[in-house]
Amino acid sequence: MALIGEDVANQIRERLSTMVAPVKIVHFTQELNLEYGRETRQALEELAALSDKLTLEVYDFLIDKEKVAEYGVDKVPATAILNGKDYGIRFYGMPAGYEFATLLDAILDVSKGESELGPESREKLRQVTKPLHLEVFVTPT
Repeated sequence: MALIGEDVANQIRERLSTMVAPVKIVHFTQELNLEYGRETRQALEELAALSDKLTLEVYDFLIDKEKVAEYGVDKVPATAILNGKDYGIRFYGMPAGYEFATLLDAILDVSKGESELGPESREKLRQVTKPLHLEVFVTPT
């Protein structure tokens, strides 16, 4: 059974039609004892099928240690969004509900190779001189 219905799939296709460059979705999962692991993978497979500019690579968190280290993943399910350049965008858990819209926004931004930050925000970010680790936590409501 599909997780993304046909009406929603059509809306997603329309949004993804504005992609500029191809985007790779790199997903880390494990086969056993992972809540929402199977559903997350399925949702990403369905999403990747909606645009010829999207590709999906899936790795096993326990087996593919080199890829886990390469992408700096420390928990699963984990999803990285990149376009040849890794911007450090990671989604942990299942991007469902509002988080799915955020995932689509991230894909579109990565496809463009830039964010839509205003000049003031960009200037403030230029003043950051040390590596910064930023995490945003959300809970379902």
